[in-house]
Amino acid sequence: MTIPMHPASPQTISDQTLSRADLVALTAAPHTVLHFEHCNFDGADLSGLALHGAQFLGCSLADTALEKAVLSETRWLDCRAGLARFRLANLTDARFHRCDLNNTDWAKATLASALFAEVKLTGAQFREAQTLGLSFHDSLLVGADLRGISFRKQTIEQLDLSDADISGCDFRDAVFEGGSLRDAHLKNARFDGADLRATDLGGLRITGLASFFKGAILSTDQAAALISDLGIRVM
Repeated sequence: MTIPMHPASPQTISDQTLSRADLVALTAAPHTVLHFEHCNFDGADLSGLALHGAQFLGCSLADTALEKAVLSETRWLDCRAGLARFRLANLTDARFHRCDLNNTDWAKATLASALFAEVKLTGAQFREAQTLGLSFHDSLLVGADLRGISFRKQTIEQLDLSDADISGCDFRDAVFEGGSLRDAHLKNARFDGADLRATDLGGLRITGLASFFKGAILSTDQAAALISDLGIRVM
């Protein structure tokens, strides 16, 4: 999947280590659109800054604080941002492509129409995030907290949701193209009409699955595997 970069001609900053003071100075001019290439923000406190439309290419933001930052329409390509904190940030229409976002915190962030493609989000936390139109593609969400997010009618491409907490998620009429739900936490999740034939359902406990998967589409092999967990042999 190709994610276009912002069409404007931004001010480009390359190969720099930048602090909060540097960012404050760079954003002082009105209507400034910044383009960061291979810059280092590790451990910086960038909370509350207005970076609407900024582009981040090959940047490092490990353990960076971005709480309440304005990051709408930002573009992130090949970035490393493990443990970064996006709590309460505005990420409307943001695009993340081929980024390492493991163990990031998105609690109460606005992620309306945001897109994550080919990203690593193992252990990421999305508690109470605003997620209307949010989509993930070909990404790792192992052990992520996705409680309550709606994936209704989406085509879910190659998402590894192994051991993820998807309690209360809405997967009604969704189509799973590959990926995994192995050992996922399903409490109160909805799968009515979902096509799960191409996803890995291993490790799910049979108890309660009838209510979770009522009306879902499973393959014969998946159904047999689930039944075998009860010790029943299908001949």
